[in-house]
Amino acid sequence: MSQSIQKEIHNGVATLTLNRPEVFNSFNREMALVFQNELDACANDASVRVIVITGSGKAFCAGQDLKEVTTPDLNPGFKKILEEHYNPIITRIRAINKPIIAAVNGVAAGAGANIALACDIVIAHEKVSFIQAFSKIGLVPDSAGTFFLPRLIGFGKASALMMLGDKVSATDAEKMGMIYKVTPLDDFQIEIEKVASTLAQMPTKALGMTKQLLNNSMSNTLEQQLALESKLQIEAASSEDYAEGVAAFVEKRKPNFKGQ
Repeated sequence: MSQSIQKEIHNGVATLTLNRPEVFNSFNREMALVFQNELDACANDASVRVIVITGSGKAFCAGQDLKEVTTPDLNPGFKKILEEHYNPIITRIRAINKPIIAAVNGVAAGAGANIALACDIVIAHEKVSFIQAFSKIGLVPDSAGTFFLPRLIGFGKASALMMLGDKVSATDAEKMGMIYKVTPLDDFQIEIEKVASTLAQMPTKALGMTKQLLNNSMSNTLEQQLALESKLQIEAASSEDYAEGVAAFVEKRKPNFKGQ
């Protein structure tokens, strides 16, 4: 496997680490394509019940490697960068029927910030900042930032952050609803492991269906959403995990979910 993405699987948790610390884990073509392959592998591996995305070194991800786009022999062009790199990454994150945690260990800028915001749960430590850096170099937000950020924090706040390119601390990001939780630096890894471990022991199939419902709620009418809830609830009620959950409740014990 390429060194640009490191993968570790332990107790149902697959950790994908963006590993180009010398450029703050910014994406080049090779890293973007390997990342997609690793997401696919996690999606297809029944032993993986949770995916954690994080970064090595001081940053989570600084977005696009600008050296690549300013070097003629290396530059894939923005059409390829968007259609073959970032758009497929975002669609994979939302399509994978398993919870995905963004463990934001350092600055998340540009596409890096928006990849984090596309995940199901975003946890950052107190030293982290998020920045919609696109306007600083004459670009527009991509990687679904214009889709998710207004829905997370409201149209007006998202508009201002994208146009001004303000840096947002993790503490402020939590307050405005951009991320799920901010932790003290010393507790960050413990919190990630705690949340990932909890999710890995939960009914994975039901969590995946919940993710489908949230995805569809972005565009469904009330009637369409109620119909989809009914369909997926009937499916969930026929799962082994539902039978185990009910049995555990009746027997007053902790359920042993298998993700099936």
